Formats: sequence, structure tokens, C-alpha cells
Amino acid sequence: MSDAAQPSAAEVRAAAEAVKAALDRHLDAVERRVGGDDPAVYAAFNELAAAAETYDELLYDAYDEVTPFEIPGDDSLPAYDGPEEPSALSVLIRRDYAVAEPQRLLSQAQRIADLDPDAALGNGLPDRSAGAVGSSVHAALGVLFGEYEPDEIASRHKEFGLEEGDSTLWVAAADEPADPGEWLAAPFDHADPQRIVCRFDVSAVFDEEPDDVDDDLELIDPER
Repeated sequence: MSDAAQPSAAEVRAAAEAVKAALDRHLDAVERRVGGDDPAVYAAFNELAAAAETYDELLYDAYDEVTPFEIPGDDSLPAYDGPEEPSALSVLIRRDYAVAEPQRLLSQAQRIADLDPDAALGNGLPDRSAGAVGSSVHAALGVLFGEYEPDEIASRHKEFGLEEGDSTLWVAAADEPADPGEWLAAPFDHADPQRIVCRFDVSAVFDEEPDDVDDDLELIDPER
């Protein structure tokens, strides 16, 4: 970046003062909070995030320095907008895998089918024979997930020739329990990010450390 394009020292100082003021407003909103999802706190958080991001950018442009914290971007979850005291909940889980060792997967599925021929039924086999499981990855996956609970597969994935990818678990609030069979045809179509009480994400991307920052402190929305 050229000298002409760099922000002035006064601009950087003004951005720092804006962060200080935003911190005061955020603390004041937290101290005066009404209820668990006070919009004033959420608004103050967003103002603080914007001010900190501006300061961080100007500081880097002017002095090639960074702040020791990271502000979540627009891809973070929206403010919670569900019932204050949920009477029901939904747990949504996604786990991604790669079939890293197809032969191991086929062998494990064939072993299951040999011990229990009924495990091969209804898993994509043309003749529904247990002997065909070991030649079809599609059928082998059906046998594997039909035999074991997802949590057990997650803990033993290498044994089954699978490689873990990203995973996430959402706990979403509901006003009342769903009727039996109500959502089975489209179980994930009505997931509402504003109803999420908490979520747990696992990804290799979280293991990556920035080259220029030793320790990152992530500011998160206190309302979530």
C-alpha cells in the first residue's frame, strides 16, 4: 500500500477512541439488560464489533500491526428469537465422512452381514443376499449405519475405513413437541437459526493458527 493510501495517525486514534466508547456502551447495555435476549445488548454488541473491525483494519494499514482478538463476521448466527422457556427441543446433527478405505468398509460390512444375514435386507442389494454386501459401497454403508448408532460410528470411524470431516450439533428450541411423523418427510427443512439455544462445531479449520498472531481471543455474542 502506498503512503498516500495509508490512514493518518489521527484516523487510527479516532478509531481507537470509537472502540473505547463502544465498549462503554456495550457494558452499560449489559448492566441494564432486561431479559435474556435484550435487543439493546445485541445492538451494542454489533456496534462494538463494527468499531473494533474498523480499528483493526486502520491499525494494520497504518502500522502493520494487529489486535489480539477476532470479531465474528456476518456468517455468525443471528440473535436468538425463540421462546424464553422452551417446552420442547430438536437436536440436529450433521457429521461428514470420506470413504478413505473402501476395502476396509466393505470387509467390515461383509462381516456384519455374515453374522446377521438380515442386516443385508433393504440396503440396495438387487438380490438382497448377504454375500453381495462386500462388493457394494452403497450397500455396505447401509449395513454399517443400520447396525451401529451414529455415535459409535463416530468413535470407531477409522475401523470402518472412514475419515472424519466437519461436524455440527444444533440444539433448537420449540414451542411444543411435534406430532408423530410430522416432519419425517423433510426433517431438516424447518431448521431456524434464530431458534438455536446452543451449537457445537468440530472442524479442522479451528486447528489452524494464524502466522502473525500467537493467541487469538474471540469476542462472542454474550446473548448466545
